[in-house]
Amino acid sequence: MIGVICKIDQVAVVEEFFELFKTPWEFYQRGRAYEVVVATADDVPGVDARLLILYGAETKTTDRNAGIRVRRRRRGGSLNYQTTTLPIYGDLVAFEENSKGDPLLKAASETVGLRMASSEGARVIRLGYDLFEEAQLLFSGGQPVEHARVPTLDLHIEMIREWILREGILLLEIPPLPADHRFTVCLTHDIDFVGIRNHKFDHTMWGFLYRSTVGALRKLVRGRISLARLFDTWRAVASLPFVYLGWAEDFWSPFEWYLRVEENLAATYFLIPFKRRTGERVPGRLASRRASTYDVGDLPNWTPILKSKGCELGVHGIDAWHSVDKGRAELARISEVAGQTAIGIRMHWLLRDRNTASVLDEAGYDYDSTEGYNETIGYRSGTTQVFRPLGAKTLLELPLHIQDGALFYPKRLDLSESQAEQCCGELIENATRLGGVLTVLWHDRSHGPERFWGGFYARLVDRLKSANAWFATAAQAVSWFRRRRSVRFERAGADNRIRICLASEEQPALPSLRLRAYYPCPHDGRTPASGQVAVTFTDIPWNGATSVEFDSGLSSFSELSSGPSVTENSSHEDDLHADPKLV
Repeated sequence: MIGVICKIDQVAVVEEFFELFKTPWEFYQRGRAYEVVVATADDVPGVDARLLILYGAETKTTDRNAGIRVRRRRRGGSLNYQTTTLPIYGDLVAFEENSKGDPLLKAASETVGLRMASSEGARVIRLGYDLFEEAQLLFSGGQPVEHARVPTLDLHIEMIREWILREGILLLEIPPLPADHRFTVCLTHDIDFVGIRNHKFDHTMWGFLYRSTVGALRKLVRGRISLARLFDTWRAVASLPFVYLGWAEDFWSPFEWYLRVEENLAATYFLIPFKRRTGERVPGRLASRRASTYDVGDLPNWTPILKSKGCELGVHGIDAWHSVDKGRAELARISEVAGQTAIGIRMHWLLRDRNTASVLDEAGYDYDSTEGYNETIGYRSGTTQVFRPLGAKTLLELPLHIQDGALFYPKRLDLSESQAEQCCGELIENATRLGGVLTVLWHDRSHGPERFWGGFYARLVDRLKSANAWFATAAQAVSWFRRRRSVRFERAGADNRIRICLASEEQPALPSLRLRAYYPCPHDGRTPASGQVAVTFTDIPWNGATSVEFDSGLSSFSELSSGPSVTENSSHEDDLHADPKLV
């Protein structure tokens, strides 16, 4: 059991942080013994713990007696964590080189983390930043574009896990990955258009003609498309009159193509609830172009087909991001067609502000999937995991990670397909290592001319298939994380026994959770980076039907009705971040 001592205004963010780092914890209670205490408060009492992890950019009451001297304080910085530069957004202090303890963490050449023994014989790790302030900033404002590729919050969790294991302390966790899978994939589609046939002599048609002629020639010169692709684009331009007459297939029609590429895979379609509505408070000089020429009522044939294929229908919101009443109206329109009340949303153009989460929560949405970037790909909130935004009561956020337009648009990343494969590969590797969800957005007309991004998408889907991912609709992924969030850890009599129980009802359609126990062997060196650290962990699938007790003294689970466990060994020279391969 981890004891947490935080500042008064950090209670909510602590509770959310430990929904992501799903391990037994409680707010610190005097008189109780803990294996680990995590603290950010300025005044930390003497604690009965094997390991104290003390965060903060301010001088602590214990610093002087511990021989810790602050060198300088600044706003923000970058930590040198393994092979990654980990951004710090709040205050950061460096410690004097003559401070007691061994350097644990650096920011450039300065020491911002120390490891030492306390006078009582416990181990103390002193960090020069506030973990929960960092989590608060990530949950609320998100990361700037320059740090988009860093899963910052997940790496903070990884560091705590590593430090605990390096001290030889057993750790129990429910990792963010379903049983029998490495991570979760959500294939999603924002349906802004359902065909070019709806666009005659408007900005959409003229834009298509320009991009397919002059724009295509520029791409050929830049080496971004082949001569054959140029001819395919011009062929689509030549066919346009016949498309309007109904004599040729509408090359922007999305549903049949996606159902073929995603055969037997769950996907989520976010549909426009009301056509010809630009929306209010839309920023930018092109705000008038936000209105769509279709809405969900124009798809009477396709919506039942999508549902019959196991796909999910969600709201592609117009004004829900700032208006509760309009959000309810948009939800009701899609709910009527979808035939369900638990409806998710992604805002058209990814519009949102600091109040959006609470507005959508009050409007009755089950989840939001707007938290992402238009300009790039990556982790706006610094995590692969579904989380509850601060200020929301029940609404969960499914982060958006990869978007087609961000990869290929000239005024965004403007990548070649080989460059885009490399960038997406980095995010797939992170998901394989960290678990969580990888959410992909491919727009309705991206498979056809003039974009022709369909081939890349098909290869991306094939790559994800080979990664042993669970393909889920957005609603299914959120339900699985909601179920994981309902797990409760309780003390069961003796201090070394933890009872694990599920507060929600069993959902047979979802994969089981995993119970994971790490059994570390402490290193022999003086510094955390020296010597080998061997870690054995046991994974047991758990459906929550029966409460489980874990005895850290005996290192065993009991009263478990799930299947057999999987035990693996991992030994690393310098770090623990590389996950052992799961069987």
